[in-house]
Amino acid sequence: MDQNEIIREIGNKIRAQRELKGLTLMQFADRLNIEYNNLIRIEKGRTNPTIGTLINICNCLDIKLKDLVDVY
Repeated sequence: MDQNEIIREIGNKIRAQRELKGLTLMQFADRLNIEYNNLIRIEKGRTNPTIGTLINICNCLDIKLKDLVDVY
């Protein structure tokens, strides 16, 4: 699995968890204090989020970082 595939898979996991929590993209972006368009890029795997951003996402979704990045 190459880097781009991993980033896409992480984005898919973020979107799935957000939807399980019943959050819209706008609500989630507001809670994370990031721009709506940045969140879209993260969920679609079009950008490589920083560890800090991933930690904030995990905290907001009440999940562990290892569960988000375990894609192998």
